[in-house]
Order: sequence, then structure tokens, then C-alpha cells
Amino acid sequence: MASSRGSRVLIYSHDTFGLGHLRRCRTIAHSLVENHKNLSVLILSGSPIIGSFDFRARVDFVRVPGVIKLRNGEYTSLNLHMDIEDTLDLRASIIRHTAASFDPDIFIVDKEPLGLRGEVTSTLEMLKQRGTRLVLGLRDVMDEPKLLAPEWQRKNVMPALEDLYDDIWVYGLPQICNPLEGMELTSGVLNKMTYTGYLPRRPGTAHSVSLPEITNKPFLLVTTGGGGDGEGLIDWVLKAYETDPLLPYPALLVLGPFMPPELQASFHERAAKLDRVEVITFDPHFENLMSDAAGVVAMGGYNTFCEVLSLDKRSIIVPRRVPRLEQTIRAERAAELGLVQMMADDGERDPAAMAAALRHMPRQKRPSEVVVPGLLEGLTNVNRLAEPWLERAKPRLSRAERAAG
Repeated sequence: MASSRGSRVLIYSHDTFGLGHLRRCRTIAHSLVENHKNLSVLILSGSPIIGSFDFRARVDFVRVPGVIKLRNGEYTSLNLHMDIEDTLDLRASIIRHTAASFDPDIFIVDKEPLGLRGEVTSTLEMLKQRGTRLVLGLRDVMDEPKLLAPEWQRKNVMPALEDLYDDIWVYGLPQICNPLEGMELTSGVLNKMTYTGYLPRRPGTAHSVSLPEITNKPFLLVTTGGGGDGEGLIDWVLKAYETDPLLPYPALLVLGPFMPPELQASFHERAAKLDRVEVITFDPHFENLMSDAAGVVAMGGYNTFCEVLSLDKRSIIVPRRVPRLEQTIRAERAAELGLVQMMADDGERDPAAMAAALRHMPRQKRPSEVVVPGLLEGLTNVNRLAEPWLERAKPRLSRAERAAG
């Protein structure tokens, strides 16, 4: 017998490394429960630090065993002494059984249409039969077209876009990037695509209690995101302060929780010799930290870009170029529009060039001074797109029917 209960959204966060996917999914989840009072959201994630984040009431998470991608492109288990195939089988089983029991009205899959190595395929097929609305959520930039198209062809993604997914939400704007540019998409797939605009962020009410004293006055925030590939950015900024100690603002370097310990130690040692540079590893209340900053230097991942726009910060973006050109493409388009200043890391990292950019920063335009219609309407549109499927009276399965999958 069916029972009556509130609406439910399940979100799959593709996160083998870094913080980007988890933070984007968390932002969407929080907005959905804020706007729909009878809604619960559950996030599936492999992030090893998901428990470090605060979650609103009616948002929770299930952590699947973590995996990481090696430099050769292969995956390995993060913590378990298990073969990668056994780890992936375990993850897929947890995902499917969670979805079967939770019985969501909407299932949102972040970035990877079939999940890591196809781990959500069977879950998509099961939920499709149940009448769940299946949504693929894509960031504004995936990768350069010549690489993404063959990658998705190899993964056999197109049948899922055609036959399984009901909607494709692009969390960006076409004037900055079409994430599926250069791909041969059918009219059916194209008709499923909606550009929502970027996902705005706002400071929360919680504050970290142990921030350096320099954050009590105007300061420069330097952030690498997760930090696993942020060595170049931190090194370049440190070089600038080592050669020009009178730059406009003191700097707070946020290394990121995934930066290798030996690099963290090296950067702490260099910063300790500078009067106007402080270092921390991670702050779960990052929006608050950026809100208080006078300017930002960052690598330009999706979430950082959204925060720069939302909090209206003058910024210098130093994007990575490997393993994907995603950050570079985003930074180039944003710089062309005048939303950010971009600097390319050529490996030499001339201290004078970075110092000159930092001195120029106070004269940059703020993002709000550049008119881009619909730029930050992402969460408004996500809620609008989700609403019909959260308000309909979907029949609820019995416990035995849910367990049967």
C-alpha cells in the first residue's frame, strides 16, 4: 500500500578528488530545501571530507567508499585494501540500494552521465521504471570539445542522454560556454538542455573561530580549491610577496585539504618568513571567508567562480591547463567579458608580473559592473525546473516494493 510523505531528491556527487562537485551539489540541496518546506534531499558522495561540512535540516548524505584517480588515468581505492573493481561494485551496490529505499521524486546526477565507471547506470534504469525524474547536471565547461566528444563516445554516454535522462541542466550561460560544444547531439537531446545561469552563493551564519588576525582588516584571499593541484598558484603569490613586501593587502593563503603534506610544510615555512602572509589549510565556511576579503586570487574552478561573481570580488584567476582545460576555457571567456583578470602560469612565474597584477587589482571592475543578463539566476531556475516534480502526487511504493528494487 502506498503511503503519503514529503518529496525527495537524491543527488549523486561525482567526486573522486577535490571539492568542486560536492560543494555544487550541497549548494543545490540547500536551496531546494529552503524553497520547498516538505522536501528532503540526500547526497551520495565519495568525498573523504564530506563530514567536515555543515548541512541544513532535511539535507543528509551517504558516503560511498572513496576512490582517487592516479596520474596514469587509472583509479584506485582511497582507503580500503580492495581491488578497484571490487570497490566500484561496492559503490554501485550502495548507490542502487540507497536509491531503491529512498525512492526519490528527482534524481540529479552531477557531471558524469553514467557515474564513475558506469556505477549509476543500473540505478538510472531502475528509477526510470519507477517514474523518477532523471536530471543530468552539468557545469558550464566540461573540457575542450576535441577531448570530451571521444571520451563520451568511449563511455557510451549518448544512449543515456537519449533514453534515460529527462532533463539536462547546465549551470551556466551559453555566452560563456556550451559544455557540449562540438558534439553531435540529436534534437531530442538538445531539447532537454536548459541553461540555468550560475549558482549564486551567500555567506552563512557560522564562522570559523581560529582565523589569523590579518582577516580583521582588508586582506587578499588566495585559494586553490581542494589544493591537489594548487602548487603553482601558491608558489607564484609567495614569490610576489617575497620580492615586494609592500603589496596593497596582506595575504591569507588557503592551501586546500588535498595538497600533499610536504608541499604544505614548504609553503608554511616560506610564509613564516613574511610579515604579511598567513597560511591555513581549509575552512568549511569558505563563503564567509571570501565575503570578508578585499580581493581574490584563485585557480578558477566552477565553485570559486560562482563565489567571485556572487560576492562581487575583484579577482585574478590563474587556471590550470592539465588534466583538463576546463578552468582555462572558463577564465578566458570570463576575462573577455571583463568579469575577472586572468594570468597564465607559464612555469616561470615571474614575481614582478604577479606583483603588478596585485597592485592593479584595486582598480579592476567588480563583476557587478559588467552586465550579463541572467548571470546568477541558477538557483532560481533550478527550483523552478524542479517544482513540478516535487508537487505532483507520486505514488509511494511499499517497503517490500522498494526493497525489491
